[in-house]
Amino acid sequence: MSDTSTSGTAVPAALPASALEGAERFDVVVVGFGIAGGSAALEAARAGDRVLLLERAAVHGGTSAMSGGHFYLGGGTPVQQATGHEDSAEEMYKYLVAVSKEPEHDKIRAYCDGSVEHFGWLEALGFEFERSYYPEKAVIQPGTQGLMFTGNEKVWPYKEQARPAPRGHKVPVAGDTEGTKMVMDLLRDRLAEAGAEVRYETGVTNLVADDSGAVVGVAWKSFERSGVVAADAVVVAAGGFVMNPDMVAAHTPALGSKLFTLGSTYDDGLGIRLGESVGAELKHMDEPFITAPVYPPASLLTGIIVNKHGQRFVAEDSYHSRTSQHVMEQPDSAAYVIVDSEHGELTNYSMLVPIIDAYDTIAELEQALELPEGSVQETLARYNEHAAKGEDPDFHKSREFLAPQDAGPWAAFDLRLGKAMYAGFTLGGMRTDLDGRVQRPDGSVVTGLYAAGACASNIAQDGKGYCSGTQLGEGSFFGRRAGRHAAGVAAGQGLSAGR
Repeated sequence: MSDTSTSGTAVPAALPASALEGAERFDVVVVGFGIAGGSAALEAARAGDRVLLLERAAVHGGTSAMSGGHFYLGGGTPVQQATGHEDSAEEMYKYLVAVSKEPEHDKIRAYCDGSVEHFGWLEALGFEFERSYYPEKAVIQPGTQGLMFTGNEKVWPYKEQARPAPRGHKVPVAGDTEGTKMVMDLLRDRLAEAGAEVRYETGVTNLVADDSGAVVGVAWKSFERSGVVAADAVVVAAGGFVMNPDMVAAHTPALGSKLFTLGSTYDDGLGIRLGESVGAELKHMDEPFITAPVYPPASLLTGIIVNKHGQRFVAEDSYHSRTSQHVMEQPDSAAYVIVDSEHGELTNYSMLVPIIDAYDTIAELEQALELPEGSVQETLARYNEHAAKGEDPDFHKSREFLAPQDAGPWAAFDLRLGKAMYAGFTLGGMRTDLDGRVQRPDGSVVTGLYAAGACASNIAQDGKGYCSGTQLGEGSFFGRRAGRHAAGVAAGQGLSAGR
């Protein structure tokens, strides 16, 4: 269809309420049919509202449908219980607060307290998470295992701040892509049963606001047709901005160079710019998720990761995006994984982090990589001395990943930006309250406007604190809250934020 360009930073002007004269009316209009928009629309429709869901693409799913299917859930889910992993809402809360850049305590509390109920809501769409556990350190379960660790729960200092528990719940689809498509198909079916209307190849171009600044509708375009729709509430769930080179250059320039972008065509930031048109505050726009996973195999994590000065700078057993974010902060974004012949598994390593070569001596390695003479030798000597005792006083790497690296030859893997296969997406978006209401810089609410998913700022705030499954988890959870609250506004019930 013909729609807004995927580039540019221009903010589409809000239209006056007079533009709605003679327009069709819905109680709630939802913009974008990914996990957040679909969840919002379903809750609003189940509340009895007349709901219209507008999607620019020809099919449902958005970027959500491209993902592997991790939902970050805890507090004692049936999968955690079935696999013998003790967890509580309180421990989950303590962990998420600890890893958050600027924790929004009310949102984290609600997410953790409501996690088990949300698990049940997801399964009620028409599937079950497999009651099984994958124990290895990996990016995603290779099969259909229902649970694994997908964050820094077992990494210092977080393992001392909250009791570790695995919370990465994967849908029962093998592999690392498109697992969520199954959930999106079920959402589509449930929306049809609930009576929501979905219009594809129809993109929202502008919000409509009255004299008080309240959002009262949207303008849309589909090929050569265009029009307006009046609504009591609008939920924007239109994705991030990773596919918009101008917004990336303005906010997260690291995403614009030497890496693969993870997103769909329509992750162009239009939803965020629509929010800006009515005064929305934007948060964490400069924080990307960037990663080139070092593992699997997990044996590589027994080695050391050094920068261009031959010095360690991160616990090697960190979740992959935490490690990668630390790499981005090193001089020239340069880093190398160094591992000896007993732990390298040189025929079985991550294809995302290429091997440079193997060297008979560390001195040869330093010379080949143009690292300061003696730097890696000194770093490795200190590491090996403590690793032999099961200790890591510098970065507190877990004992299971500590092993002296003293059996040559030594392999070097390339973690440099532009050499390793880094990929990323954006995390920033509109400021919202607990129920998804969009907020201005002074904290006031833009009446009638909600945001959820990748165009809203909630729990996922930066790469160091991210856990796989956070975006699907919070997108669906806070999408539901936005849909319920929007439905209450449309029904004139004056819901409190605590509903």
